[in-house]
Amino acid sequence: MNQTPRLHFAHLPTPVEELPNLSRELGGPRILVKRDDQTGLAFGGNKTRKLEFLVAEAQEQGARMLISAGAVQSNHCRQTAAAAARYGLECTLVLTGEMPGQPSANILLDQLFGAKIVHVADRKDRDWILQKTFDEATEIGKKPYLVPYGGSSPTGALGYAFAMEEFLNQGIHADWMVFGTSSGGTHAGLVLGQRVFGYKGKVLGISIDESVEWLQEHVSALASSASEKLGERIEVAPAEVLANADYCRAGYGVLTNAECEAVNLFARREGLLLDPVYTGRAAAGMIDLIRKGFFKKGETVLFWHTGGQPALFAEKYASVIAPPAFGGVATKQ
Repeated sequence: MNQTPRLHFAHLPTPVEELPNLSRELGGPRILVKRDDQTGLAFGGNKTRKLEFLVAEAQEQGARMLISAGAVQSNHCRQTAAAAARYGLECTLVLTGEMPGQPSANILLDQLFGAKIVHVADRKDRDWILQKTFDEATEIGKKPYLVPYGGSSPTGALGYAFAMEEFLNQGIHADWMVFGTSSGGTHAGLVLGQRVFGYKGKVLGISIDESVEWLQEHVSALASSASEKLGERIEVAPAEVLANADYCRAGYGVLTNAECEAVNLFARREGLLLDPVYTGRAAAGMIDLIRKGFFKKGETVLFWHTGGQPALFAEKYASVIAPPAFGGVATKQ
């Protein structure tokens, strides 16, 4: 296997914990959680694993600045800004969506880490403004490195290929892995890791905002490309990518009663905090699938907690996710 440049700043291995109260309440499979919310960088999260490879690549290229993009409350951008600060790099973030009147949650943390914020009101303008920002930084000699959206590139996907190896080395059995999937880097890494390291269970991504067709095409291509960094190319077919897009119809970052229930259930039954956008939606999907009997009694389901809890403190989510909303005051069904 080829050696790919990697930094080591994540707190690894992350623990795997039982969720006995939730398992008992739902009456289905045994539920475990892999605590990637505890990866250590800026409140942790799944992007930390990817950034170990991405920042190493940036350093190899002589970069002096990281540039990335996401939503105003992007967990990825928060961790990218923190990684830049840790390694003495400048950071510019191109963020879309409504800016809060008072900086809070992830946007507050971005500013604390010293990131320059370029605000884009309309999502359709983000890509060209991102490219313009990158080109301008290049012209003035900043040597920027473009961290892809969500850290989802062949390099970034390696973070979760090796996360699969880490889990298998922990010696814990799981029939299923369930997690939120969007830009596809985490998903691609786990699918590649499944092939490389021999995980015998099933890897199921609950879509946050993309169709099953898009995820299968994108994740399989990304996993195949990432495999070349390890050695001989492994062809991953779209049919090998398991995804469920039944829970994202409300749209990105739009909370329904399902996300509110999931966040409250995890908090009240296990003392475990989810975020409203990613793990909240993924957990809501898992809970619904358990209730429908998709996972069988006697099976073990591992929920991969990808972090994001700072978003709970954003006003747009806190006003909806608070306990009074439990059971019926969400924005959409």
